[in-house]
Amino acid sequence: MPARPVPTDDFTWGSATGPAGVVDAVRRACREADGQDPLDEASLLQLKNHGLAAARLWLAGSDGFAFLHSGQVDLAVAPAARRRGLGSELADAAVGMDGPVQAWSHGDHPAAGRLAAAHRLDRVRELWVMRRPMTRPLPELTVPEGVTLRPWNAGDSDELLRVNAAAFAQHPEQGGMDAANLAERMAEDWFDPADLIIAVTGGSVGGFHWTKRQSPTVGEVYVLGIDPAAQGHGLGRVLTVAGLQHLASLGVGEVLLYVEADNLAARSLYSGLGFEHAPSDTHVMYARRT
Repeated sequence: MPARPVPTDDFTWGSATGPAGVVDAVRRACREADGQDPLDEASLLQLKNHGLAAARLWLAGSDGFAFLHSGQVDLAVAPAARRRGLGSELADAAVGMDGPVQAWSHGDHPAAGRLAAAHRLDRVRELWVMRRPMTRPLPELTVPEGVTLRPWNAGDSDELLRVNAAAFAQHPEQGGMDAANLAERMAEDWFDPADLIIAVTGGSVGGFHWTKRQSPTVGEVYVLGIDPAAQGHGLGRVLTVAGLQHLASLGVGEVLLYVEADNLAARSLYSGLGFEHAPSDTHVMYARRT
C-alpha cells in the first residue's frame, strides 16, 4: 500500500536525504517522464531561500509531495506510484480546506484537470511556451534615435524595479518582484549582468530585456518589461531583437519564452519574430476563489 501523506516541518535545501531528498527525487522522476518540472521558479526560490517559513509540505513516503505557499499548491507523484490514489490524497491534504487556492499544471496534464475538478478548482489561466529555433535568420536591430541599449549595472536596480512594477502592474507573479526577490534571482548561478539589457530613453530606464541561459543550448526571454510611459514606440520589439542577438552570440540553438495565452499583443510580437507555440507546450492554472 502507498504511504499516506503526512505533513513535515523538516526541510534543508540541497540535502540528498530526508524531505528535501524526496522532493528532489520526485522532481527528477517527473522531469524524465513528463518533460516538466513540477516546481516552478517561485516555488524553488521559496524552498531555497526560505524553506518552510509560511509554507507547508506533505510527503507521501518517497512517492510524492504537495507544497503549499502563498496560496499556491504544487503537487507531484512519481510516475511509478501513479494510479494508486496518491494524487487525490495529497490534494485532500493541501487543498481540501475551504478558501482561495491556486495550483499550476505544468504541461496541462489530464490528471491535474481531474484533481482540480474534484476539489472545486476552475481553469482560470493558460500560460503558453513559445519557442524559436536559432537556425532562423535574425531580424536586423535598429535602435531608435534617443534610445541607448547597454548591460545592467548595480545602479539600475531601483529603476528596473520601478519599470517592472509599472509594466506588470496587473501580473499576479512578476508584478510583485521587490528588491529582496530581485536579489534572490540575481544570486542564482545562471545570472550574468551581461544578459540583462537596459534601454535608456529620456535619461531614465524605458525598458529592459532580461535574457537567461537555461543551458548551453537553450536561452530564454526571461523578462521583457516596458515602462508604460515609453510604450508605442516599438521599444518591445527593439529589446526583443537585441536579446535574441545576444543569445545567438552565446551559441544557443533555441530560445523560449512564457506568455499569457490571452495577451494577444505580446503573442503577435513574438510570432512576428519567429516564435511558435505547440498546444502541448501549455501550463494551466486552476483556482478556487472562495
